[in-house]
Amino acid sequence: MESCNPSTLADEREHPLSMQKAVRGALCLLVLLLTASMMLVYFGFVTAVLLRLFSIHYSRRATSFLFGIWLALWPTFFEKINKTKLIFSGDYVPAGERVLLIANHRTEVDWMYLWDLALRKARIGYIRYILKSSLMKLPVLGWAFHNLEFIPVERKWEVDESIMHKMLLSFKDTRDPLWLVLFPEGTDYTEQKCIKSQKYASENGLPLLKNVLLPKTKGFEACLRELRASLDAVYDLTIGYKFRCPTYLDNVFGINPSEVHIHVRRITLDEIPKSEREISSWLMDTYQLKDELLSDFISRGHFPHPCAEGELPTVKCLANATLVITLSCICLYLTIFSFVWFKIYFSLVCAYLAAATAFNFRPRPILYSAKAPATAN
Repeated sequence: MESCNPSTLADEREHPLSMQKAVRGALCLLVLLLTASMMLVYFGFVTAVLLRLFSIHYSRRATSFLFGIWLALWPTFFEKINKTKLIFSGDYVPAGERVLLIANHRTEVDWMYLWDLALRKARIGYIRYILKSSLMKLPVLGWAFHNLEFIPVERKWEVDESIMHKMLLSFKDTRDPLWLVLFPEGTDYTEQKCIKSQKYASENGLPLLKNVLLPKTKGFEACLRELRASLDAVYDLTIGYKFRCPTYLDNVFGINPSEVHIHVRRITLDEIPKSEREISSWLMDTYQLKDELLSDFISRGHFPHPCAEGELPTVKCLANATLVITLSCICLYLTIFSFVWFKIYFSLVCAYLAAATAFNFRPRPILYSAKAPATAN
């Protein structure tokens, strides 16, 4: 049996947590949570709930723009404050495509670094994740995920099938930009999970993978079945870390990673078969290639075919952060020091968002027509 390897490049250097990094990280986390709550209550409720009563399309546009400027704080935090270097390779990604993205799942923060690529392509507000339902229970952030129409799953197909079908149907409108992200492994990589995955592969005649887990095919098949006609391409992303695989707290305090490498393979829909069995085989072959790519990354320290995506413009990042923080401070002041009606409004909206997220509820347009079932949710 193959030995399991992490998709990181080991290094002797240590990245200790200094007092400066601890204070800076705590302050940044406070800013991110504060701005999220203010943007959600005072702007997100209007765009994602009230405007949706009249048009799902324009509600999505407004919500994506609004949360796009907030989500842009995260790449700014990673690249400008923590000084994490993002290195892209593989195929060039054209702007403006509706795509399904699949990626290896090395750690709990993989999905956050996809915002860095999305921001460079002006798609950060349109990125949607298929993620485990427990993340929807996070205070404030779970409400934001709900407003952004992330798809919560239990990782049990008999439970998830109907939820995914309903949500995927609502994404068919080609007027709405879409980056839908799926992690086919279904969970983040650990050595214990790798051993278990290899045992299953050995017993069922499947390839032995050492840098990734065996992909689960049901979710990928469902996405293609429902959205194939409305997509421009599938992006196969492979993520590797230098010099240590990061945790969430590593990100917060700027300890790791030093570099994040993302390899992109752009695949046209014509290259992907249509039958369920052939799709399953294609995905397995894709993960074998991904496993080989990660082995090469571990030995060489980089992926092949680097591409120049460029750095994020500092002035633009600073201007965006200033706008979001200023608006949030104004809203916070109104909530605490202004009329009691602001406190009542804030409390009622928070109660609504908590309930809507818990029950996965979204309002339908008042003028909802049976002629457009694909856009209803």
